[in-house]
Amino acid sequence: MIAIIDYDAGNIRSVEKAFAFLGETPVVTGDPEVILGADGVVLPGVGAFGDAMKKLKACELDKVVRRCVDKGTPFLGICLGLQLLFESSEESPGVEGLHILEGRIVRIPSEGGLRVPHIGWNSLQFPNGGRLFENLGGNPYVYFVHSYYLQAADESIVTATADYGVKIHASVEKGNLFACQFHPEKSSDVGMQILRNFMKVVRG
Repeated sequence: MIAIIDYDAGNIRSVEKAFAFLGETPVVTGDPEVILGADGVVLPGVGAFGDAMKKLKACELDKVVRRCVDKGTPFLGICLGLQLLFESSEESPGVEGLHILEGRIVRIPSEGGLRVPHIGWNSLQFPNGGRLFENLGGNPYVYFVHSYYLQAADESIVTATADYGVKIHASVEKGNLFACQFHPEKSSDVGMQILRNFMKVVRG
């Protein structure tokens, strides 16, 4: 069973629909016991970093996320769900993230005529092999919606990057912890393959 963490953030239903399209029966829940008993866990999200951390802590779901990761449950963060796994974000000064991984979230610079937020399709490059990207062709396109991006402290965990005026650390993998800045659930056939690859990890 896939648990999609419900903490009153945006984009949860589209993630649910994507897994259902693949034949899964995901459960959208904020119940710690259900989440901890799941075979795989997804932390989606669209919204502000500080507000999201406040909501997670209010329900003690920050502790639940850490427990899931610590015990090796396959875990996928999407968009804001990636950002929350790291130390901090320029979007919300003084707010500490989950700090499960080392790195910070910084604003995309608007110099050079680039539009911020970054909305649209960009190709991925793969500096390190990642299980989410098996059976994909070279430089596949995925869909982004964000104004802030990851600078991971340990680039060995970065499995995909994208260029948008700066090098965006677009996906990471460490053990059974995965996260994407882009939206696989909105990335057509490429995104569905990424979610299938996550399910392959879940099933072992």
